[in-house]
Amino acid sequence: MSPSDRQPPVRAVVHAPMNQFPVHDGQLVVGGMALTRLADRVGQTPFYAYDRGLLRQRVAELRSALPSGIKLHYAMKANPMPAVVGFMAGLVDGIDVASAGELKVALDAGADPVEVSFAGPGKRDVELRQAAAAGVLINLESLREVDVLADIAARDGRGARVAVRVNPDFELKGSGMKMGGGPKQFGVDVEVVPQLLGRIAQAGLSFEGFHLFAGSQNLRADSICEAQRKSYELALRLAEAVPAPVKFLNLGGGFGIPYFPGEQRLDLAPIGDNLRAIQDRARSELPEASIVIELGRYFVGEAGVYVARVVDRKVSRGQVYLVTDGGLHHHLSASGNFGQVVRKNYPVTIGSKAGDGEREVASVVGPLCTPLDLLADRMDLPVADVGDLVVVYQSGAYGASASPQSFLGHPACVEVLV
Repeated sequence: MSPSDRQPPVRAVVHAPMNQFPVHDGQLVVGGMALTRLADRVGQTPFYAYDRGLLRQRVAELRSALPSGIKLHYAMKANPMPAVVGFMAGLVDGIDVASAGELKVALDAGADPVEVSFAGPGKRDVELRQAAAAGVLINLESLREVDVLADIAARDGRGARVAVRVNPDFELKGSGMKMGGGPKQFGVDVEVVPQLLGRIAQAGLSFEGFHLFAGSQNLRADSICEAQRKSYELALRLAEAVPAPVKFLNLGGGFGIPYFPGEQRLDLAPIGDNLRAIQDRARSELPEASIVIELGRYFVGEAGVYVARVVDRKVSRGQVYLVTDGGLHHHLSASGNFGQVVRKNYPVTIGSKAGDGEREVASVVGPLCTPLDLLADRMDLPVADVGDLVVVYQSGAYGASASPQSFLGHPACVEVLV
């Protein structure tokens, strides 16, 4: 074979660097505390730990990248732990909730009801009554919700603040989860919105604006910018039929974080430039409107880790298995059973041996009696023994609250904010 016939070596596709948590004396440091000490402080494994310094840093970075005057809302479905919600309420401009249960957590945490919005495709009558009584902004998702709120106003003499969640006629390209465009259970189809606006006026509800959310978990800045531009243009067209000036314009979010090999972090610079241009237009075209960006995982996802302890080390026909006391019942997303079509590994390490040292290819599994209980499939990891601590990065969003913790009767995990 001649030199020209030789193929270049294939480079392994790797995760984006997980350098948000420092390493000291061979251990991962979370919230300024070495991992083994943190585990002792928590008192058990498995657990989730969220670093408040990283939460604060992420909000600051976003504010510096976006034009001043853009409001940041935390979509607390990403992580509804009360301590996290309370901390975030002091950093952002508003909280977005998706149930009466979340509404209670947000209000208990001290969120200003004027800056709380309530979305969800199946709000029960009692939830609409609660939201109206609390004085939060209700994102209408059907004609039925208008009728229910009108009845509440007639019976209780209590009006409601409302915005219209619009199902647009476009999708967020490249998003991991599409929540707008085509037939969707979310929002009101754009062609029906003028009819809905007429019903709002007849019902005497207090109209404040529009909510457009095309999709989530997008790492392509150009796609996010395109969706924001289209959302703004759509809101501008719909504003011709509104019963009151638009005061609230939620352009959604969609900002993603890198979970899987080959993914890179989102570039905020073009998004900031795009929002600056939209904001400049809105000053004359929608002069009373506050522009809102709604984010969940982008705020909290990279600030959290899931920690489980190795309880057994097994070798089966040459393959190393690290069996831990945690698994899919605590972290469904990392197991690949929360929206993945083809399972891919989250970034994982041995947090108690995070420095330089001997490595091996190993799989990390949990204690459940199912082959689905897999946290890492044949990954290059530091050599681990019984007692070592496995860390799953990118675990601050859609972790504990999105997992079937009662499955097979194993103990629940705990969560801490450090």
